[in-house]
Amino acid sequence: MRPFEYQRCDTVTDARQAGAGGSRFIAGGTNLLDLMKLQIETPQDLADINRIGLDTIDETDEGGLRIGALVRNSDCAADARILRDYPVLARAILAGASGQLRNRASTGGNLCQRTRCSYFYDTAMPCNKRAPGSGCGARGGQNRNMAVLGTSEHCIATYPGDMAVAMYALDATVEIQAADGGTRLLPVRQFHRLPGDTPERDNELDEGELITAVLLPKPVGGKHGYRKARDRASYAFALVSLASVIEVADGKIARADLAFGSLGTRPWHDPRVEQLLVGEEPSKQLFEKAADTLLAEAKGFGGNDFKIPLARRMMIATLADATGLNAAGEPA
Repeated sequence: MRPFEYQRCDTVTDARQAGAGGSRFIAGGTNLLDLMKLQIETPQDLADINRIGLDTIDETDEGGLRIGALVRNSDCAADARILRDYPVLARAILAGASGQLRNRASTGGNLCQRTRCSYFYDTAMPCNKRAPGSGCGARGGQNRNMAVLGTSEHCIATYPGDMAVAMYALDATVEIQAADGGTRLLPVRQFHRLPGDTPERDNELDEGELITAVLLPKPVGGKHGYRKARDRASYAFALVSLASVIEVADGKIARADLAFGSLGTRPWHDPRVEQLLVGEEPSKQLFEKAADTLLAEAKGFGGNDFKIPLARRMMIATLADATGLNAAGEPA
């Protein structure tokens, strides 16, 4: 790890001033410190924001919840209001990492975690996300965990997290404070960037901007679920995950919010799928059509080809379970 300057902030204003001066923020540090040890991230100045507040979950005037950026993942997953009204979020958080990591990881930091692509972590290998212009080793190399949606010729790395996938399904909003004190709200579905020709930029945060909270809309009801296919039962990143909020009323699908993890280069949400499902009677044929719509533009790179049929099966099974059908498409 290279030497760096460290300062501890006591207020949001302190943090904002530190960000304006070029400091990188550190809270849980569960990803940033690993990257610093490997010299993938080499900040010259770190601003510790653990003492600035932003560690509560509060009800909003709109009937939703405001999750402070420094709320620990374990506290968020255990909150009674999250468990009652947003269980998809609690299940997604509990499906990620270990208990020790969830006790340290923060809401804001979790949103900003970087890919676990092995070429990104190996400084001897080409990686456009780590070293722009060096190439993408994963395209013709070991790409079993890589994305099949949203890729570019410059990068096929996945976003690795679970929490953000549930927030995509819930259509949450990210509250961001700029260095000048101004606040902006950004739908979480627009927070992470596709790699395009600038894969080194993971999200829409500008230099010095600080995530202050994530806003959840008022509860939507429906059946919440989070499925995660992975290589072992615990402490493994997803091969494919799916967050779902499904509601059936009068025999038809009234709501279908779906978001996928580790399938795309960012948490993946496709509004065409929801438009296809809502207002229709549940059926296996409908679910297959929705899955084919989702995956029509999916492209494997050899080692990750299996993700396409895996995601298709997961989506069909999730929709069947949520709408009361069995595997044959008949009432369960």
